[in-house]
Amino acid sequence: MRCSSLLIASDACSDYIVCMQYTLRNVPANLDRALRRLARREGRSLNEVTLAALSRAVGADEEPIPYRQLRDLAGTWEHDPEFDAALEAQDRIDPDLWR
Repeated sequence: MRCSSLLIASDACSDYIVCMQYTLRNVPANLDRALRRLARREGRSLNEVTLAALSRAVGADEEPIPYRQLRDLAGTWEHDPEFDAALEAQDRIDPDLWR
C-alpha cells in the first residue's frame, strides 16, 4: 500500500469514528412515542432529540441540568393569622350558592 493510500485509509477511519453510527434495536413503543412526540414539539429531528436524551441520561451533555437545592427554604414557615383566615374563608360553603 502506498503512503497516500494509508493516509486516505487513516482519514476514513478518523471520519468514521467522528461520525459514529449506532443501530438501536428493540426500542420500546412507549420510548419511541415519547421521543417522536418530543421531536415534533421541539421541531427537531428524531436523531437530535435521541442524542440529547442519551447525553443527558449518561451525564455527557454540554450543559449540565441545573438542580436547585431547597434546603435553605426548609423550616422558614412563619405562622400568619391572616393567611390562615384566608384559607378558612375558602373552605366555607355558602348555602345560598348550593340551592
